[in-house]
Amino acid sequence: MNSVIRIPSPRTVIDRRDLVERIDAIVAEHGATKRRKHIVDLLRGALDAGRVEIARRLVEKPSAGHEVAEAQAFLTDQLIRIIHDYVVTHVYPVNNRSKGERLTIMAVGGYGRGEMAPHSDVDIAFLTPMKQTPWCEQVIEAMLYFMWDLSLKVGHSSRSLDDMVRMSKSDLTIRTAMLEGRYVWGDQDLYEEARQRFWMDVVSGTERQFVVEKLAERDERHKRMGDSRYVVEPNVKEGKGSLRDLHTLYWIGKYIHKVRDPSELVSVGLLTRKEYLAFRRAENFFWAVRCHLHTITNRAEDRLTFDMQREVAARMNFSDRPGKSAVERFMQMFFLQAKVVGNLTGVFLAQLDEQFAKKQPRGLLAGFRARERVVKGYKVFGGRIKAPSDDWFATDPVRLIEIFVIADKEGFEIHPETMRLISRDAVLIKKNVRHDRRANDLFMDLLTSRNNPEVTLRWFNEAGVFGRFVTEFGRVNAQMQFDMYHHYTVDEHTIRAIGLLSRIEKGEFEQDHPLAHTMVHKVRSRRALYAAVLLHDIAKGRGGDHSVLGAEIALKLCPRFGLDDEETDLVSWLVRQHLLLSATAFKRDLSDGKTIADFVKVVQSLDRLRQLTILTIVDIRAVGPGTWNSWKRQLIGELYSATEERLRLGHAEFGREKRVAAKKAAVAAMGPEYETLVAKVGTKFVDAYWIAESEDVIGKNLAQLEAAEKLEHPLSIHTEYYPAHGATLVTVIASDHPGLFYRIAGGIHLAGGNIIDARIHTTRTGRAVDNFLVQDPLERPFREKSQLERLRTSIENALANRIQILPQLVAKPDARPRADAFEVRPRVIFDNQASNRFTVVEVNARDRPALLNRLAHALFESRLMVHSAHIATYGERAADTFYVTDLLGEKITSSSRLKGLERRLLEATSEQTAEDVAA
Repeated sequence: MNSVIRIPSPRTVIDRRDLVERIDAIVAEHGATKRRKHIVDLLRGALDAGRVEIARRLVEKPSAGHEVAEAQAFLTDQLIRIIHDYVVTHVYPVNNRSKGERLTIMAVGGYGRGEMAPHSDVDIAFLTPMKQTPWCEQVIEAMLYFMWDLSLKVGHSSRSLDDMVRMSKSDLTIRTAMLEGRYVWGDQDLYEEARQRFWMDVVSGTERQFVVEKLAERDERHKRMGDSRYVVEPNVKEGKGSLRDLHTLYWIGKYIHKVRDPSELVSVGLLTRKEYLAFRRAENFFWAVRCHLHTITNRAEDRLTFDMQREVAARMNFSDRPGKSAVERFMQMFFLQAKVVGNLTGVFLAQLDEQFAKKQPRGLLAGFRARERVVKGYKVFGGRIKAPSDDWFATDPVRLIEIFVIADKEGFEIHPETMRLISRDAVLIKKNVRHDRRANDLFMDLLTSRNNPEVTLRWFNEAGVFGRFVTEFGRVNAQMQFDMYHHYTVDEHTIRAIGLLSRIEKGEFEQDHPLAHTMVHKVRSRRALYAAVLLHDIAKGRGGDHSVLGAEIALKLCPRFGLDDEETDLVSWLVRQHLLLSATAFKRDLSDGKTIADFVKVVQSLDRLRQLTILTIVDIRAVGPGTWNSWKRQLIGELYSATEERLRLGHAEFGREKRVAAKKAAVAAMGPEYETLVAKVGTKFVDAYWIAESEDVIGKNLAQLEAAEKLEHPLSIHTEYYPAHGATLVTVIASDHPGLFYRIAGGIHLAGGNIIDARIHTTRTGRAVDNFLVQDPLERPFREKSQLERLRTSIENALANRIQILPQLVAKPDARPRADAFEVRPRVIFDNQASNRFTVVEVNARDRPALLNRLAHALFESRLMVHSAHIATYGERAADTFYVTDLLGEKITSSSRLKGLERRLLEATSEQTAEDVAA
C-alpha cells in the first residue's frame, strides 16, 4: 500500500525539512540536558500551526472531508518521522546495528488508512524482527514520551513479527487494525516482511471466518447504537449507516481481494462505478461532519447531539428555507447519506454472497445445480427474486412496485443485481404510473400486507421507489424533526408505525397494547386505518399545521389509492385529528364531564373512536424507545372507556349520581374494612372526588385519612410504588391553605421527582387530600425504600418552611442539559369552555427544573386555587395544564385578570434571574 499521503500545499501544514534543520541547530547550540525541552516546544508549535491551517482549510472548504482528514494524518506522519529521526540520530545513536536492532513504525486502524479527524487517536504499531533489544525498547520509549509531551492521544503496541502473527490470529480487533497497516517510517524491509507474513500466515484461508465475525461485530455495534440509521442524535463514527459501516465494507473487500483502496472494490465486482462514487460522497460528507465536531468541541467527539447539529449546519453553509430550518436541511442530508450507506451495504454483502456461492464446492453434488424457477415472469433462485432482463422495468415501470409485493407475499429477498436495477430505474415512475390503477392496487396490497409490511416498505423506501410513487412521502424522506421527543426521521417513524399496526393486528402486542389488540379487528375499514397511519405526518416540514395540510393531502391521495368516498373522508378526518386523543388524554381532566362531552362532539362515532385510538397508540409507540408507558396506556384507556360509554348510551351527562354510587360500591367490594371506610370516611368527600379517582387510590386515601384523624396528625404523607401507572403515588393530607400545591411540588422536585399528574381535593371538613403521580427525569418510578423516604422528607421540609425552595431548585442541575439546544417560545392558553366549573390554563414552555413549582407559585400569587394539574412532556417541551378557580370557587373571566395571570405565568417560564436566586 502506498505509504505517502498526498495533500495540496503540504508545507503550509508542516515543513519537515525546515523543522529538521532547526532541530539540528538546537542540538548543535545546546548541551544534552537542555535541548529536549526546546525540541518539544518547537514540535508543539508546529503541531498547533498545522492544526490551525487544517482548521482554516475546513472553514474555507467546509465539505472537504477527505482532504481535511488526510491533512491531519499527513501532519501526524511528519511529526512521527521527525521524532524517530531525532531519537535514533541524537539520543540513541548506533553505528553498527545488529540483526535485532531494527524497528519499523506502522500506522494502524483509521490512521493506517491515512484519514484522521483533528482529535483522533494516533494508533501506531512498533514492529521488531524478534524479541525486543534494549536499543529498540529505548527508542520506542523515547518516541512515546515525545508524543505524550505533545499531548497526542497515542494507542500503541510493540511486538515482534511472531507476536504480531499470533495475536492477529486470535484477536479480531488487532487483525482489523493490522489489515489497515501502513508504513510510516523506520526499517522498510522489515515492514515488507511483516506485510507478507500477515497476508500469508494470518489472512490466508480465514476469509469466510473474518466476514462472519466482522458482520456479527457490526450487528452488535448497531444494537448498541440504537439499531436504526435514523436516530435523531446519530454517532457519525459508530452509528448505523455511518463511517464505520463504510469501513467495514472496505475491510471485507481488502481481506478477501487484497484491495489497496476503496476504488478497487469496483474492479473486484463488489461495487459498480456509480456505487463507488456514492460510497466516496457519503464518506466525504461524514468525514467533514466529524472534523467539524472535533474542531467545535476541541476533543474527539463523534456524537451529533442537538446542540452540535445547529453549529455544524451553520459551518457547512446550510441555510433556512420556507418550512425547513437550516439544521433540518443539514440533518436530512445526513440521513440521506446514511440511507446510501444502507443501500451500499445491502448490494455489497449480497454480491459477496454470490461470489462465495460460486466458489463453494458442493461435495458429492458439486456438479449439481438447483434449478431456477419462474414466478410471474421473475426468476427465483435460493430464496431471491430477480428481474429476467436489464430492460424488465423499463418495459413496464409498474413492475417496480409489483416485485416488492411478490417478495412480501412469497417471503423472497430481492437479488442485489435487481435492487441495483430498481434504484437505477426508479426515475421511470412518472405521473402515468402514479395514476395507474394496477400500480395503486399493488401499492395498497403492500401497505396493508398481512405478512411483514415494515420490512418490505423499508426496502421499497431505500430503493427510492416509495418516494417516487408517493411524491408527498418523498418530501419527508430522511426528514428529521428537530426536537428531543422524536427519535427517528419522519419516514422511518411512519414505517415503524405501520409495522407496529401490523404486529398488533397479528396479536403480537396483547400485553403492551391490550386496548388496540381488542379493537383492531372491529374497525370497519382496515385499508383506511393503514392509509391514515401512512399519511398522519405526511405534511411535516411544509410550514403550517401538518394535521390540516395532511388532511388535504389525504383527500387527494386516497381516491388515487382506490379508497371510496367514505374511506377517504375517514382517513382525512383521522389525519386532521391524529393529535386530538393524546392531547385530551394527557392534558385534560378526564373526570370532568365537559372534557368527555367535547371529545364526543368531535369523534361522533364508535368506528372513528376505535380508528383514532389505534392510530394514536401506534403513533406514540413509534416515536421511539421509552415514549410509551403504562401511564399513557392508562390515560388513553380511561378516555376511550368514557367516550365509548357516552357514544353507546347517548346521555349528555350520563348519571353522575349513578357513577358516584357505582364507584362507592366498587370500593366497598374490595373488602369488609373498605365497606366500613366508605360508610365512615367516604361521606367527607364530594362527588367530584369519587369520579376523579380510581377505586384502589380511593381505598388508600380513605385508610390514610382515617389513620391521620385517629392519630390527630395535621400532616400525613404517604409514598408508594404504583405499578399500575408505572409511577410513584404520593398522597399528602394536610389542612388546606393557599400555596399548599406549589410547596408540595417544590418538595417533590427537590427530591429528584417529576410530577406527571396531580389531583387536588378538599374534604367537606377542610382537609386537603392531594394525589400526585411522580417519576424520575428518565420517566421511571421511585421504588426503593430510600427513594420513597427521601420524597416524604423533602415534602415535609418544604411544607414546614425548613428550606428555601426556589434557590435550591435553581441551583439543581438540569437532568437533560441538551434541552438548551432548543428554543421553545412560551405560550399561555386560557379555556373557559373546556370545563363547566373551572378555567383551564395551559402553559407550553421549555421543560426545566423548577418549572412546575414556579408556575404553581405564580397561580398562588394570583390568588387562584388549583383543583387538578396535568403534566405532559414532549422531549424538551413541557405542556402543563391547570384547572383553577378563584378563592370563591368561580371561573376567571375578567380580561384584565387573565392578562395579569398570563404575564405572571410567562415570567415564571423565563430563565431564573439573580434576584430570584437571592430571594
